[in-house]
Amino acid sequence: MFTNSVLCFRLINGNEKTTDIDALCSISYWMLKQVPVLLSYWERHMQLSTLICSAHTIDFNPGFIQPSSSCSSTTAQTNPWWRVDLHYIYRVSSVVITNRLDCCPERINGAEIRIGNSLENNGNNNPICAVISSIPAGVSSTYICNDMNGRYVNLFIPGDSRFLTLCEVEVYGEGNLATGRTVTQSSTFDTWVGEQAIDLNPSFIQPSSSCSSTDIQTNPWWRVDLHYIYRVSSVVITNRLDCCPERINGAEIRIGNSLENNGNNNPICAVISSIPAGVSSTYICNDMDGRYVNLFLPGDSRFLTLCEVEVYGEGVIKQTDLVFWETINGFIYFFLNLQSALMERGFSDVMLQWSQPPTKEAMRKEDSPAQCAVRKR
Repeated sequence: MFTNSVLCFRLINGNEKTTDIDALCSISYWMLKQVPVLLSYWERHMQLSTLICSAHTIDFNPGFIQPSSSCSSTTAQTNPWWRVDLHYIYRVSSVVITNRLDCCPERINGAEIRIGNSLENNGNNNPICAVISSIPAGVSSTYICNDMNGRYVNLFIPGDSRFLTLCEVEVYGEGNLATGRTVTQSSTFDTWVGEQAIDLNPSFIQPSSSCSSTDIQTNPWWRVDLHYIYRVSSVVITNRLDCCPERINGAEIRIGNSLENNGNNNPICAVISSIPAGVSSTYICNDMDGRYVNLFLPGDSRFLTLCEVEVYGEGVIKQTDLVFWETINGFIYFFLNLQSALMERGFSDVMLQWSQPPTKEAMRKEDSPAQCAVRKR
């Protein structure tokens, strides 16, 4: 992970001696423990109508100098809205809204922050996290959402002839670390493959296509590889509804970094005494570090059946990479202006470079952010 790496510059101007700008070396990387995960960057966003592109709202550039290229805005209309699709269900802890600086900050007054999983009424019927009474011009305000669960985050302003203008929206929270990861189990009963335990679909109606199950055996187990080391705060297990809920009794939740005995020798987070049919139970793991999360059921002639496994926690590596990626994008606007100002002052050949390179590769996304044409107001 990144540890106190410092961002500095060197200026090279023709044949002049290379100079370090020490004043700029005070910009440091954010440390993992100090920064929650920003969920909204690179995600899909929509708004009801477009005067200024909706993608500008999550571009890390509030653009107070030129809001038309860095803020989003609907046209004047009844009940305007803006929505970001996080692609997965997250526990949203907070939403940060940055208002425009140049004019009309009162346009944001009365906007509702809504979070949920429904697209009914374009997501504007989801539960309310907060109602924005006002945000001063150019100010970022934080709204606490108390771990509301949701895939969609909406900004909705009720009323006639309203503009919804947003210069930055940041969504912070905790996601299910198991989603999309690699699953292995000791054996497979019929079509009950291991991946069905992390498909976000417990489907009590047809468990054979949405739950996992080993065959009957001694000491069955199931394992998810999170691909990175995380501090696991909790694990949520959903039991089957249709029959035999007692099969889960005695299962051990084990978390660690070893694959000795297929990961079943890792430390125990909890032992499941029982889970009623169709119920999801949460087990607190107190920030255990681990890449592998196992469900291990000791005993002879046992089935291990799981309808959903969710893993929550903080990333020791992955989230730090994400923070690095955020930081780089956040500084781009500053860098461009710095380079331009230096050139105006006679530094005709300006090169920005790391004086202390980071040790981890930044997270990257294959797809480019959505591009929108900007219409002049």
